[in-house]
Amino acid sequence: MEMERKIAKDLLKIGAVFLRPDEPFTWASGIKSPIYCDNRMTLTSVDVRGDVEAGLAETVKTKFPEAEVLMGTSTAGIAHAAITATILNLPMGYVRSGAKDHGRNNQIEGKLERGQKVVVIEDLISTAGSCIEVVNVLREAGAEVLGVASIFTYGMKKGLDRLAEAGVVNYSLSNLDTLVDVAAEEGYIREEDKERLIKFRNNPSDESWMKR
Repeated sequence: MEMERKIAKDLLKIGAVFLRPDEPFTWASGIKSPIYCDNRMTLTSVDVRGDVEAGLAETVKTKFPEAEVLMGTSTAGIAHAAITATILNLPMGYVRSGAKDHGRNNQIEGKLERGQKVVVIEDLISTAGSCIEVVNVLREAGAEVLGVASIFTYGMKKGLDRLAEAGVVNYSLSNLDTLVDVAAEEGYIREEDKERLIKFRNNPSDESWMKR
């Protein structure tokens, strides 16, 4: 819980997470959202980057002690996988969103042996679709995917269901529930906005959360 709160404070402090329940963002799908998360911002803040990478390293070490290789998701997870792998003295690579159309047509970059135990490093999990695609690519290549270590998760039912169906375990450094509590405590949102944000998370297609 202490780690979850620390990372939530970090993300809010540097503007990696914006909460705008009264002026919602529009996702590519058209869904109106009171939250926008850009964890790439963590890379440009030395202190926050240190917290995030230390947290990811600790997660891999404690939750996936058998890990032999870290694989970042393209593109946001690549830098985090590289830094975390350096801390843990592990090999790393990354998985492209699609195979290259030249050279060896790789989708997995970096050396990966069949049977190696892999942990995927992801920056953000919402509906978990892209994360599971990466896991499937690695499994098809013969890797044993132990699970995922991510910076932040919304905890959406669709994402949780997809991960469970695919047999994928995820551990996130922080989550929407913790972030909403911290945001209210520190004045980023009003106390009464907490319920609206959780209502959005529980059913993003239901826009009734927008009514005050």
